Amino acid sequence: METMKLHYYRETDSLYIDLVDRPSTESRNVAPGVILDFDADGVLVGIDIDHASQKLDLSRVETVALPLAD
Repeated sequence: METMKLHYYRETDSLYIDLVDRPSTESRNVAPGVILDFDADGVLVGIDIDHASQKLDLSRVETVALPLAD
């Protein structure tokens, strides 16, 4: 099972949400400063958010109703 990872890069104030551990082959801008990355099969593999601290409260991360691992 793959693990979702959140990477914050202070020097660029960007947050990358790594959904699966596969390389992206295509990126699409869906809103100003929000880029979705897809693999060769069109599966969403990551989300890049520029100027993240201006768009999100990065002081805490909360998960809600995630399924438990078996």
